[in-house]
Formats: sequence, structure tokens, C-alpha cells
Amino acid sequence: MDTPEDKFIEQLYQTYYMDVYSYIMTLLKNPSEAEELTQETFFKAMHSEFKGNSTEQTWLCAIAKNLCNDIFRKRKKYSCDESIENLNVCSPMHVENDVLNKCQTTEIHKVLHNLDEPFKEVFSLRVFGELSFKEIGEIFDKSENWARVTYHRSKLKVTEKL
Repeated sequence: MDTPEDKFIEQLYQTYYMDVYSYIMTLLKNPSEAEELTQETFFKAMHSEFKGNSTEQTWLCAIAKNLCNDIFRKRKKYSCDESIENLNVCSPMHVENDVLNKCQTTEIHKVLHNLDEPFKEVFSLRVFGELSFKEIGEIFDKSENWARVTYHRSKLKVTEKL
């Protein structure tokens, strides 16, 4: 017999599975890892309480983000043949476009690893997670404007370090 909690999780799964999978895929770039982490996200959601402080999608993406961060912490180093000096980042506006290049993505992750919070997380959520400023603000319990300003500052810091 299904409990209300089971029905809630099943509804979340049916509604947000592809959103969560796509979000994780943008972070991990590995379909099998993304699939596994998506399942783990919903498993954790089953054992967590949705408090309603954000949208369901934002709540699920926050769980997924934390699981991805656990994976990133376990990875020792990123490898890339290209050095930072060879990167062509001429302005903050081009940082998002550089994400398309895998080596540049690795270099950006290296720079992000050394950034202070919340800059690191806001940048990752916006660029890699493709979340809106409103959703990012909800994750941090801040305003949409705070998310915009923090993202802009983090983008400047990443560009400066590249």
C-alpha cells in the first residue's frame, strides 16, 4: 500500500527525473555516473523532508549538487594537456562559451576549486547547472538580485585567475 510520502516521491520522480539527470550530466559529463547519481538523489529525497522553502526542482537539484560535490572531493586531480596560459579568455562574457571546451572546463574547475564560497557554488550552479538566478537565490535563501551580483563577481574572479 502506497503511503502519501511514496506517492509524493513517485510524482517528483516522474516530474523532475530528466531535469535532475540533465543537471547532474552538466556537472559530471558522464552518463552512467549521472544516471547513478540521479537515482541516489531521489533515494536521498525519499529519506529527507521537503520543507517547502524552495521549489521541488530546486530542492532536488540542491541534493544532486551536494552529491556531485562529494564526487568532486573524491577525485584527486583533473588532467589536461592544455595549460592555463593557452586558454583564450578575453572577457567575462566569454566564460560561459569556454565551458564547451573540455580542457577549458577542467581549467575552470581548477580555478573554481580555489575560489571562496559562495562564489564557487554560485558560478557552478549558473554555468554548469544552468539554473536561473531565482533558483540559485532560493538554494541560498537569498534574493535573485544577490544571486546575480554574486555570479557576476565570481565570473570576474574566474576570468582574472584564468
